[in-house]
Amino acid sequence: MKMTRILILLWIIALSSCSVFKPIPQPRTEFRGFWVATVVNIDWPKNGNDAIKKQKSDFLEILDFYQNLNFNAAIVQVRTAGDAFYESKFAPWSRFLTGEEGKAPNLEESLLEWMINETHKRGMEFHAWLNPYRATFDLKTEILSPEHDFNTYPEWMLKYGKKYYYDPGLPEVQKKMVSIIDEVVTNFDVDAIHFDDYFYPYTIKDEVFKDSISFYNCGLPDQNLEDWRRSNIDSLVKKSYKIIKERKPWVQFGVSPFGVWKNKSTDPRGSDTKAGQTTYENLYADPLLWMEKGWLDYLIPQVYWSMELPVASHRKIVDWWSRNSQNTNLYIGNGPYKIRTNSDKAWDKKRELPNQISYAREKNTIFGNAFFSAKSLMKNNQDVVKHLKRRYYNHVALTPVSKLASQSNLNPIQLISIHRSDNSVELKLSDLQSFRYAMLYPARKNGKEDFPIKQLIVKLPIENIEELIIPQKIIKKRKRIVLTFIDFYGRESQPINVHLNKAN
Repeated sequence: MKMTRILILLWIIALSSCSVFKPIPQPRTEFRGFWVATVVNIDWPKNGNDAIKKQKSDFLEILDFYQNLNFNAAIVQVRTAGDAFYESKFAPWSRFLTGEEGKAPNLEESLLEWMINETHKRGMEFHAWLNPYRATFDLKTEILSPEHDFNTYPEWMLKYGKKYYYDPGLPEVQKKMVSIIDEVVTNFDVDAIHFDDYFYPYTIKDEVFKDSISFYNCGLPDQNLEDWRRSNIDSLVKKSYKIIKERKPWVQFGVSPFGVWKNKSTDPRGSDTKAGQTTYENLYADPLLWMEKGWLDYLIPQVYWSMELPVASHRKIVDWWSRNSQNTNLYIGNGPYKIRTNSDKAWDKKRELPNQISYAREKNTIFGNAFFSAKSLMKNNQDVVKHLKRRYYNHVALTPVSKLASQSNLNPIQLISIHRSDNSVELKLSDLQSFRYAMLYPARKNGKEDFPIKQLIVKLPIENIEELIIPQKIIKKRKRIVLTFIDFYGRESQPINVHLNKAN
């Protein structure tokens, strides 16, 4: 009898331990982003002097890694410090891309267009990340291009610490930044424009940001310096959102502010934290106002601390943003760059990052996460990657639909004809111009029209607005498939049943 009880106990333990390895339920819709930092070649390119062929290969390596992890959004830095990773009327080519500022890459095609296309081929969104106000990364101004704003508009520049910044209080600077956004949105098939946390610079002890002249000339009579600075950032955010929606209403606008808005010690509305600097008081950014006014499609606070860090607990900050978000999609920014490299020993644990993902998923006001930065998980910490893939990112997920997306109905898709060859099936369809992807599912035997995302066979980019070509190796021996279509806002159409035996 005793032996029987032992065997039963061992059997229960075995079942319990096996459950650890099963994927947990995963949302059908979830933002899964990763930042690709190009400034000083943090993530890509590895070196500005690398040959274009190597740079392309390295970029594809990043995309393929995160595609395998079932991520769906690449946030790629295309403006680092008054420069550009594309041919621009408003900024010189970045030295981080070509090794010399102002020097164009030796390439006939547009490199940024190629990057966007490759990202879309993998079923991912491309968010063009711009740093609006950092003019230089250091004081080596002699290496700047003659076309850099430092040389053409020296009156716009303010030295602070070991960098130069654009003066955010000058109307001319705001106009230039809006023109840059307009250029990117108009000329490239991006899914979003993205700002990071660098608005006014982080405070440096005993240094003064010398914008008193522009404050004197541009401030309102009843404004103090701090409120005037915040109004400048508010104005840029509002104008950025407006120009994006005027050009392409489906292109999103997102911001990733520093994780602490205010500490409770300075404002009872603030978080229970002791952050040394805050978004509102040091960077003069007020994302709560931007959400209230509806100037954003998404917000990704950078909550790069461990779950229980006393001065800035990830748990407490996520709780705070969860309670204080409105009118926008809220995602959480995570810091895998800290794994096993940080003085906070919580990051030594394999489950620190997974626990943060679990916590975000528990909140009904949070719709995903983004990781900084791309390279953090690619070479090291493979045990963490394996755990994430097995338990948290076992299936693909659709990106969330913007809360500020157009409320118009989806255009109905009609199947016109089917043609089958040895290598592919060609479907002629109507009204594909409004859609970015086709989702291919197996037909349900019971006739139901709910299609779990885990059953998705493939997500195909729509490259021809008149027909969809599906390779035979994907179709295999199936006689029936079901298609849905994802439009530029991220909305999914009603399913279409396709009877492949009716092909002509």
